[in-house]
Amino acid sequence: MESFDYDFFVLGAGSGGVRAARVASQYGAVVAVAEERYLGGTCVNVGCIPKKLLVYAAHYQEDFREAAGFGWEVGSTAFDWGRLIANKDHEIERLNGIYDRLLRGAGVEIIDGTARMIDRHTIAVGDRRVRARYILIATGSWPTMPVIPGIELAITSNEAFHLKSLPRRVTIVGGGYIAVEFAGIFHGLGAEVTLVYRGDLFLRGFDVDIQTTLRDELRRKGIDLRFNASVEQIERTGSGLNVTVDDGRALIADQVLYAIGRLPNTATIGLTECGVALDPVGAVVVDEFSRSSVPNIYAVGDCTNRLNLTPTAIAEGQAVAETLFHDNPTATDYRMVPTAVFSLPSVGTVGLTEEQARREYAAVDVYRSVFRALKHTLSGSEEKTMMKLVVDRETDRVLGCHMVGPEAGEIIQGFAVALKCGATKKQFDSTIAIHPTAAEEFVTMRQKVN
Repeated sequence: MESFDYDFFVLGAGSGGVRAARVASQYGAVVAVAEERYLGGTCVNVGCIPKKLLVYAAHYQEDFREAAGFGWEVGSTAFDWGRLIANKDHEIERLNGIYDRLLRGAGVEIIDGTARMIDRHTIAVGDRRVRARYILIATGSWPTMPVIPGIELAITSNEAFHLKSLPRRVTIVGGGYIAVEFAGIFHGLGAEVTLVYRGDLFLRGFDVDIQTTLRDELRRKGIDLRFNASVEQIERTGSGLNVTVDDGRALIADQVLYAIGRLPNTATIGLTECGVALDPVGAVVVDEFSRSSVPNIYAVGDCTNRLNLTPTAIAEGQAVAETLFHDNPTATDYRMVPTAVFSLPSVGTVGLTEEQARREYAAVDVYRSVFRALKHTLSGSEEKTMMKLVVDRETDRVLGCHMVGPEAGEIIQGFAVALKCGATKKQFDSTIAIHPTAAEEFVTMRQKVN
């Protein structure tokens, strides 16, 4: 019989790895986690948490400006980037400590260092070699950069959280979550922002009304959006960074931020040598139970490139622990997963887009409302809120729920429960609204737009 040092060894202490390790240990397994950077992974350190803190900071500019409509006289204001970053770092350190206590409190051994697979049961961390019955790959993803002249002058979101000072002019390249969120952050904190994206509209894969509404709102705020454009090179000049776009135009920036995507962080940990199948972008190929092509090796989170969200990584980690150590085979359910983009204004969405619904269902009804929120009748802001429901005409089931506007994520979370339960438009309509709120619009929309 083979001898093992651990029942379960986890490579990576991000959201998915930590959840799997903790639960497995609580179920009686002997567990270790290896982490080469920081506990909590991308989300806690250079992702969700610090990003949301910076979004809060960025919104104060609008709050100060709009306060006059409510009778407040706001005096002179000044923003201190260094203080914000120091306070953010303090909070991240606190969260790192919580993750450490959670793991150790659950009986998980934490090993500092880079882990590499030697064979299907053997892992090397520095000079140390250990053997585990089951292994979980939870190494996350890493920002990708293009090969163009001057790319070394640009940064990714990783470095954006640690800039020594706030740049006055920022060019952001990309069109996903990270790009539009940082566009709002830097603009809100006082920088001149240009966003360059190669496609027609950013947030590819989102409902078109989300895309167009957010486009219009960002332009209204003064963010320079350049669609169908690509950067060819970056040069340092006496006036800053010269960014050459493929249409021949040049942008001058103090900082260039690339947010064009992330790739699975799997290239240097020995997976292919152990027979673990990877897809063309380096993601671990897994089945519905997160099991790789090697039966005792599992993978969760961004390194599988399925649905790269922190809550789904946590759900996947929980499912692996249930499957391996609780005699409860569990597959993660990816239906009706809600998500938010913390742009300014924010986006919340769950379910099918209108385009997806029209491809999958014979007949679809669409309800949409665009309005100026009550707050802005006094604030002076022209910002619009957009809410949309996509409904299967045959069954009356609500297939998609989409929003652009303040607190979109908070609002959509509740409606995600309704969609998960199969709620119908009739049930939405029969629900009494909370008045006056923006959210009441979702249960008072009656006029179809199609």
